[in-house]
Amino acid sequence: MSKNIILTNQQIEHTTKRIAYQIYETFVEEEEIVIAGITTNGFIFAEKIAQELTTISPIKISLCEVNVSKQNPELPITTSLTKEQYSNKGLILVDDVLSSGTTLIYAVKHFLDVPLKKFKTVVLVDRNHKKFPIKADFKGISLSTSLLEHVDVVFDKNGDSYASLS
Repeated sequence: MSKNIILTNQQIEHTTKRIAYQIYETFVEEEEIVIAGITTNGFIFAEKIAQELTTISPIKISLCEVNVSKQNPELPITTSLTKEQYSNKGLILVDDVLSSGTTLIYAVKHFLDVPLKKFKTVVLVDRNHKKFPIKADFKGISLSTSLLEHVDVVFDKNGDSYASLS
């Protein structure tokens, strides 16, 4: 199968900036928010969003890495922050691709064990193949794909990031 680039590095940068502004508008009254990224690419995308937010807003940002087994999402989920560190705060859950919604819904369920002021979700690519009633509040692009196609997001350390469809 051939690989089609659906987002270039520049488009990912613009999308990240747009999402950061949307988050700022949504959480403008908060002093501190938690950006929780699902391991691995979701956390990298969360770091990029947090970086943008720190340049455009005075909101204090805490980053949290969320470890979810994509093969067995019902396994216990671990986070780099304790429940006390994100309790009663605004929280944004970030992943790279929303396909079936399985990973995202299990991660959402994990965070619902503590009181939160506001809870939003972010994805770079929404594929619209949901098995669960979950949506992304902020998304880079929506993409209608077949189940046989695969979306791959690459965050390159040298700044050559892209998303492709194969």
